[in-house]
Amino acid sequence: MHRSDLLSRLDDTSERWDVVIVGGGATGLGIAVDAASRGYRTVLLEQADFAEGTSSKSTKLIHGGVRYLRSGEVSLVRESLRERGHLLRNAPNLVKPLSFVVPAYRWYEPFFYGSGLTLYDLLAGDLGIGATEHLSSPETLSRISNLRKEGLYGSTFYWDGQFDDARLAMAMVKTAVSEGACVLNHVKVERLEKTGDRITGLIARDQIGGGEYALSAKIVINATGAFSDSIRRLDDSGAAPVIAPSQGIHIVLDQKFLGGQTGVMIPKTDDGRVLFAIPWHNRMLLGTTDTGGVPVELNPKPLEAEIDYLIDHAGRYLSDRPRHEDIKATFAGLRPLVKPSGDMGETSRLSRSHSIFVSKSGLLTVGGGKWTTYRQMAEDAVDRAAELADLKPEPCLTHELRLDDECPKSKGAALGEDLPYTMGDAVAAVREEMAMTLTDVLSRRLRATFLDEAATLKAAPGVAKMMAGELGRDDQWIREQLAVLKEMAPS
Repeated sequence: MHRSDLLSRLDDTSERWDVVIVGGGATGLGIAVDAASRGYRTVLLEQADFAEGTSSKSTKLIHGGVRYLRSGEVSLVRESLRERGHLLRNAPNLVKPLSFVVPAYRWYEPFFYGSGLTLYDLLAGDLGIGATEHLSSPETLSRISNLRKEGLYGSTFYWDGQFDDARLAMAMVKTAVSEGACVLNHVKVERLEKTGDRITGLIARDQIGGGEYALSAKIVINATGAFSDSIRRLDDSGAAPVIAPSQGIHIVLDQKFLGGQTGVMIPKTDDGRVLFAIPWHNRMLLGTTDTGGVPVELNPKPLEAEIDYLIDHAGRYLSDRPRHEDIKATFAGLRPLVKPSGDMGETSRLSRSHSIFVSKSGLLTVGGGKWTTYRQMAEDAVDRAAELADLKPEPCLTHELRLDDECPKSKGAALGEDLPYTMGDAVAAVREEMAMTLTDVLSRRLRATFLDEAATLKAAPGVAKMMAGELGRDDQWIREQLAVLKEMAPS
């Protein structure tokens, strides 16, 4: 999979693409896989790297959304659980079952949580993972040794799914390309082209080499998540915003703060959310928050108040309480929540269900949604796009389409004693997976910056030097790449 080969496919201006997708996160990549597997001529353009925005900064769970049962969104939970089952089957190397406990510190909580999670199991039907059960206090502590012992009445034990978001995005890139799609990172859409009052193509620029490309399209799909309104304004400068971005952050701690390979679901926080503490790459991942009124940016930064919130709530449930100096990494992402008509209200109460908008000129925008339901979102979007573009109707094949979820395995010197990667892994990312920048490699192919920021900064000069040799870059490029990484991982 070579980026130069894919770029060359854009040079033929005589060809008209069936579907052009703007945005290379979960939604856009899912649409590319779906459209290409139906036989439609498909191209996807991402202005940064694949999954560089929200789609690499999730809680790493493929789940039904337990908290949506509380708000009565049963259909969303049922859909999510069905899609969880599809992903466990279609990407088994990247999506795995993960057990959870919901600790009980009041006598009635095992019954309360047990009944809700039993319903959760029932909604999953034949695609369920395992049965909910009650664990005693000793049984609970045998799974989560660092859980606070005082007042523990036991826990409710249940199952959900876990994955690596950026690696799943890369699996979707490979699958879409194998199905015939042209999928490119670091190519920015600069304007939409119209014939009369209809969108018939776009102009895009390669952010790496600088080349400009004119693409003719039967339909353009806007799948840019939190950036959806900016693309809509390329179509109509007066378009009213439809996205209400909400920031969620995570912190990464040493695995000892969990003390097991079972996750913990904290069922209620001060603002009514749920929190998850989960094992991830031999670390503990804790999240998430919900902060509205934030600006839309590619790499948002966690706020101190958000970090304090997570540390405080973790300390209420863990015997060995984490402190700020124990944090190995932090990251923040923006949820592309769809605004309801009228008063927006609190973002934590907005639904994660997706919406499809079609402008007067034919721009199709997909908003909302979440990682777990990306496949259903893509199916709905391609169905609608085929109608609008008068494409030959073809059935969706992604329910049973196995994703290319094999990760490159390369030997070599370790990047660092605190990182589970080798220099060979970094080389493979450049040669085989279209990694073009230092953060492409260290944040989204290897996940190093998400595991240990300080260790990653130590390893970065050697990786940058290797990349410069592979890509034909000079010392100035190396300095620039290291500066960008330092800005993103300032530990």
